[in-house]
Amino acid sequence: MFGLPDNTYFGKLVPKNKFYDKLTIDKKLERSFIDQINSIRWVHKLSADTLNVEKGSIVEEVEVFLIKLKTNELDLNVLRQMDRQLHYHLIFILEFEEQYQIWTGYKEESTNTAFKVENYYHTDWVTEESFSLRIDGLNMDTIYENLVRQVAGGELAKENNESLKETVERNAAREKLEKDIEKLRAKVRKEKQFNRQVELNKQIKELLKEAKKYNEKTFN
Repeated sequence: MFGLPDNTYFGKLVPKNKFYDKLTIDKKLERSFIDQINSIRWVHKLSADTLNVEKGSIVEEVEVFLIKLKTNELDLNVLRQMDRQLHYHLIFILEFEEQYQIWTGYKEESTNTAFKVENYYHTDWVTEESFSLRIDGLNMDTIYENLVRQVAGGELAKENNESLKETVERNAAREKLEKDIEKLRAKVRKEKQFNRQVELNKQIKELLKEAKKYNEKTFN
C-alpha cells in the first residue's frame, strides 16, 4: 500500500478485542474500538531484513496497520492504546469509503526503556493513488524519521541538520507559544480596564517577538 515494497507486505488480520479484552481500559475506549472500527489488519512489516538496510540503534521495526472505519472519525485514544501495547514504531492507515488518512505518533524511548508518544501527526484524507510513503534512508532509524516527516508534512519540516527529536521539540514549543498568544488575545477582548489591556498587549508583543524564530506558522 502507498508505494511500500511488496516484500514488506504482511497482511495479518488482528482481532479488535486483542486491544481491550483482558485489559483494564475504560468502557468508553472499548466502545470506540467496537463502534468505530470494522477491522484492523497488520499490512506491512518494515525491518532491516524486509528492506535490506542496516538496523537502527533505536528503531527495530516499523509496523503499518490498516484500520477500516465505520465512520470518518476515530478516537485518538484508540491509536494511543495500540501504541502502548505494541512495542514497535507504528504507522496507522485509516480507511473510510475509499479515502485514507495516515497517522503516526513520534515514538521515543523514555527513561524506563519503554516508548512514549506525546504528539500525533497525520495527512489529509487522500486516495491511495495520490500519496506514497517513500523508503528513504540506509538504516531503520533514518527511515523511520523520514516516514514521520512525510506523514506530518510541513508541521515537522526540517531546519538545517536538526534531528527529528529536535524538530518535534521545536514544533511543540511553537504550538505552546501559539496557544499562549491566543489565550492572551482572548483576555484582551474580555478586559474592561485600559491599563490592563495595555499590559496584556505588551505580553503579546513579547511572545510574538519570541515566535519569530519559529517560521512554520505566522502568528499575526
